[in-house]
Amino acid sequence: MTVLTAWISIGSTYTYLTAARLRRVITQHDIDITFKPFSVRQIMKNMNNIPFPPEKKQKVAHMWRDIERRAQFYDIPAPKVPAPYPLAAFDRANRVGIVANQEGWYLDYLEHTYHEWFVKGLPAGDQSNLSTVCSELGQDMDRVIAASDSETVQSTYHKTTEEAAALGVFGAPSFSVGSEIFWGDDRLEDAIRWQKDH
Repeated sequence: MTVLTAWISIGSTYTYLTAARLRRVITQHDIDITFKPFSVRQIMKNMNNIPFPPEKKQKVAHMWRDIERRAQFYDIPAPKVPAPYPLAAFDRANRVGIVANQEGWYLDYLEHTYHEWFVKGLPAGDQSNLSTVCSELGQDMDRVIAASDSETVQSTYHKTTEEAAALGVFGAPSFSVGSEIFWGDDRLEDAIRWQKDH
């Protein structure tokens, strides 16, 4: 069976919905998912794409309300919106994700980070968020941050972002099955169906 890959970029607002329900979806469908933390911000900069600029207030307001509605639909914790956005420590949040992914605790990190950000109001990547998340997951924050700042992890982050762009990923969350790209939290089930049929 072709691998189902989740291209995750902490900093994406709609990824809250994925983070809060992904474990349930994995169990329900009995699937394995490969995680690829990357920088959607870099890809968007390269495309000259600013998704939710402050001057587009109606679009931004719709985004937050849409996330609230979908959270209710999924029966996941109601987000306190607007959440702090955009993230100041975007890259750190995702480089820590690479460390977590390499060490096998990425899904835990994703869940807890978004919960602290969207439910508690602690921005992902900030020390307040990382301190709480690392404590909850039994990880040493100083070790994790040091590892996330290493040349190896920075190189992996850059290469994964290039890999995402080369595949055609332009937003997050995205899911891929072979060369097929499914963009958005609401396309997760489509990706699962496609994987099972191919």
